[in-house]
Amino acid sequence: MPPTSHARGIALYLAGVALFAANDALGKWLVTDYSVAELMLIRSLGAGVLLLVLARTTGARLTLPRGQWPLHLLRILLLAVDSYCFYFATRALPLADVMTFYMSAPLIITAGSALLLHERVGMKRWGAIVVGFGGVVIALQPTGAAFSASALVALAGAASFALAMVITRRLRDCHWLTLVAWQFIGCGIVGALASPIGWVVPTALDFGLMALVGFVACGCFMLITNALSLAPASLLAPFQYSAILWASILGWIFWGDRPTPPIILGNAVIIASGLFVLYRERTLKVAVNDRIEPIP
Repeated sequence: MPPTSHARGIALYLAGVALFAANDALGKWLVTDYSVAELMLIRSLGAGVLLLVLARTTGARLTLPRGQWPLHLLRILLLAVDSYCFYFATRALPLADVMTFYMSAPLIITAGSALLLHERVGMKRWGAIVVGFGGVVIALQPTGAAFSASALVALAGAASFALAMVITRRLRDCHWLTLVAWQFIGCGIVGALASPIGWVVPTALDFGLMALVGFVACGCFMLITNALSLAPASLLAPFQYSAILWASILGWIFWGDRPTPPIILGNAVIIASGLFVLYRERTLKVAVNDRIEPIP
């Protein structure tokens, strides 16, 4: 069996990715009528309400990050860039195209983990990640719009998300509440500064939905932040591909989008790559090095 902390980390990461599927679809729908900055602001307010409730019920305290300030600030900036780029890209590109670019994140996370965190990543794990990305391309079948200028925005967002996940792993000794709260504070500040440009007064329903996006996004990052405190980033990275599976299931249940043969084949490839990583963990007992060295 894999180490208990690794198994728990994988389970939490899979749950976080599942929530991302709902968050992405709802966010894309809302930015058709409202600016990205407005969504980021109200989204952060919704996340703040949830974080205050959790802090009160768990007894955890929201504190300023202690030590490693440059890494904390860089992480907050990267996640703000990630949020803005994602929602901005979905205004011009089909969601499938944006998700294709974001599915490059596991490759970037794995590379960053090896170079910056000095985690051991063997060729077989690299192979599983590349095969999983191939499954993403088969399932999503990106359109010609994926090669437009907006694609650069999506790619920048994916890179920002991936590097933020590597830094989150490096800051694993910091309480999850502090990490998650400050990233939403950063996004809220960016949204507050930019939202006066093109502000549209939201209806009560849309305001509630934007706050709901904050609740869901907060839940996503709570799960993923906790997962990264339990397992190496390079181990968790391939399981981000499960977002495609959840997107397919939700599309079938709520919108009647029956899975096409490419989606079925692509998801089969993605699942196979994830199962291979689990198999390697089981047979090697400890497949990666948990030792974290200072970032050069």
